[in-house]
Amino acid sequence: MTPEMIATLTKGLTIAIGGMFPALAVGRIAGKAMESIGRNPESTDKLFVPMLLGMAFAEAIAIYALVITFIL
Repeated sequence: MTPEMIATLTKGLTIAIGGMFPALAVGRIAGKAMESIGRNPESTDKLFVPMLLGMAFAEAIAIYALVITFIL
């Protein structure tokens, strides 16, 4: 394998893994929040901001992976 092939493979794996796990985390956060709201509809106001913050932090990890991919 040439160094260019290894660099391309590394970039591909970085963005694939760096995008897959945050996507799973965002889905899990949203699913658990909807489950909680379904059980207790009055908790919507208390859950909304922490849910959005959790999603934003998970998406930040994906953005970091994208930046690392561009740096490589």
